[in-house]
Amino acid sequence: MSEGQPTGVFHTRVEWIDTDASGIYHNSTVTRFVEAAEATLFRSRGIEGYFPSAPRVRYEADFLAPLVFGQDVTAIVWLARLGTSSMTWEFEVWGEAFEGRARVLAARGSYVTVHLGSGPAAFGEARSSRPWPAEWVASLAAGCGS
Repeated sequence: MSEGQPTGVFHTRVEWIDTDASGIYHNSTVTRFVEAAEATLFRSRGIEGYFPSAPRVRYEADFLAPLVFGQDVTAIVWLARLGTSSMTWEFEVWGEAFEGRARVLAARGSYVTVHLGSGPAAFGEARSSRPWPAEWVASLAAGCGS
């Protein structure tokens, strides 16, 4: 992560619903933690309406260490690239020190979102990408040092 990139951070705990019967987290839980960090970033920038108009079109994750029931977690997401109609995000999910174990990088990866505009599509209607709203771009660019 480079200094000054728009960043969202989410702190939580692995709950039972996040785990399999052995108490180890489901890989899909990473997506939920990362999206919560992303939502934190958008709320902090005053951007509304992003999630319904920006589906994930690519998602890649490396699962490096297990997270367990009761463990505190920190998810960090940052904007790596802002295109005309797409955004590339990178993330890390950290398991905090727990029951004698050191803090550990549990997952890292990247994903791409594409702007489809507002409003629902008719059933079966193909939608194409559209440029990000200028006010969103300005808000994300503010203080990013680029």
